[in-house]
Amino acid sequence: MKPSSLLSSFGLSLMIATLTANAAGLTSQHSSFGATRDGTAVEKYTLRNSQGVEANVITYGATLQSLLVPDKNGKVDDVVLGFDDVKGYQDNGTVYFGATIGRFGNRLAGGTFSLDGKTYQVPQNDKTNALHGGTQGFDKRVWKAEPVEGKDWVGVKMTYVSPDGEMGFPGTLKTEVTYSLNEKNELEIQYHATTDKPTVLNLTNHSYFNLAGAGNGDVLKQVATLHASHYTPVNEKLIPTGELPAVSGTPMDFLKPTPIGKHIKADHPQLKYAEPKQGGFDFNWVLDTKGDVSKLAAEVSDPQSGRRLQLFTSEPGVQLYTGNFLDGTIHGKAGKVYPHWSAFTLETQHYPDAPNQPTFPSTRLDPGQTYTQTTVFKFLKP
Repeated sequence: MKPSSLLSSFGLSLMIATLTANAAGLTSQHSSFGATRDGTAVEKYTLRNSQGVEANVITYGATLQSLLVPDKNGKVDDVVLGFDDVKGYQDNGTVYFGATIGRFGNRLAGGTFSLDGKTYQVPQNDKTNALHGGTQGFDKRVWKAEPVEGKDWVGVKMTYVSPDGEMGFPGTLKTEVTYSLNEKNELEIQYHATTDKPTVLNLTNHSYFNLAGAGNGDVLKQVATLHASHYTPVNEKLIPTGELPAVSGTPMDFLKPTPIGKHIKADHPQLKYAEPKQGGFDFNWVLDTKGDVSKLAAEVSDPQSGRRLQLFTSEPGVQLYTGNFLDGTIHGKAGKVYPHWSAFTLETQHYPDAPNQPTFPSTRLDPGQTYTQTTVFKFLKP
């Protein structure tokens, strides 16, 4: 899928236009989503198909703000956690609901990495680690946007230029993230980036899914399959040890359909590292698909609603996180409360702390190279 520009962003504060793509039933709308505390306007792009699927993407953090999907009875509900206004995202910046994560998704030990003999420091925001790009990552930037379309899809392309030295990372980085929706109920996210200096890069999307509907209880009975025979275990600081053990015989085995809650409280040190009080998942799985976006990487289904989500990605890993630190104090869209274990993430990525782990796939990006990634969230008809 190679998006082509349809219109430039208008920058108006009210609903601007309805754009109909070439495929019947696909539409795109552009509207205001308010402004940040410093007065920067935030826009929203709404993508719809004729199957009842609707994705809303905002320019604050290039964030998937909502995703409406029908259940087995045709009832449409929002299946991602988020907020109804910009203030919600700014007040709760450490949860990363739906955001584009950069420059480096997941954790960097000590917030440091070295390139060509020089050490770089990223602000520590996860105890001694740098998490998701530091204190002011891509999730807290307002991106530029323009609607795009193809023969059988509609979308929005978000762009952000990260200056040399931002959050300690070298190089001026130009990043494009394109969300697109088609009639197959596929929400595709494409990433492209270039740099003018050697740097490291690990982009992902941090949507929290609850297939029963955001704010409708926990996800422990939802059934997950991860086509991943190995994972990257972590130490007590949640930094990978560098090993790639098999999932067989551990709570991390989701090779066959398994309820998310079946082993979440198991007496296993890894689960205690992820959530010391009750246990939980927050690990990177090594995908058997080896970057082949045509192969199914993961699937999660909700027996009650009948919704089924499939994941395809060009990335070597995926982070399954079960909302371990949600505690019922966050009020999201429509005032709904998000309790413990009330969502899961499927963050497609290179492995955590990769710049400091020589045996992991490289996250280095050099001038003249183009970083690319494709991730597809597909909803099967119940």
